[in-house]
Amino acid sequence: MGIKKILNYILVGIILSGCAQSTAMIGPAITLASSGNMSQAGLTFFGNKAIEKETGMDTVSYVSNKIEQQNSRTKLKREFKNLVETNFAKTREKLILEDKSNIFN
Repeated sequence: MGIKKILNYILVGIILSGCAQSTAMIGPAITLASSGNMSQAGLTFFGNKAIEKETGMDTVSYVSNKIEQQNSRTKLKREFKNLVETNFAKTREKLILEDKSNIFN
């Protein structure tokens, strides 16, 4: 009986896989199936659709794009900070050497 049930699930999954045209429906369907919370599933679905309509990307692509942008900004800030610290250290060394050379003159 167990193997027959598993094969039925696999067969239904293969048949219905063409029905999942949008990834915006998959998340809410899983939420609804696991928690039974219809309002949360509906809110997720309509939120995904709104993001897709506004940006032209699905939610996962949009979020990963935003994370990538944030990481590039953080990297730019880090590189700028390193550049400033390096230039500060070089300038300090030059001023100390110049000050030492002025003591003996």
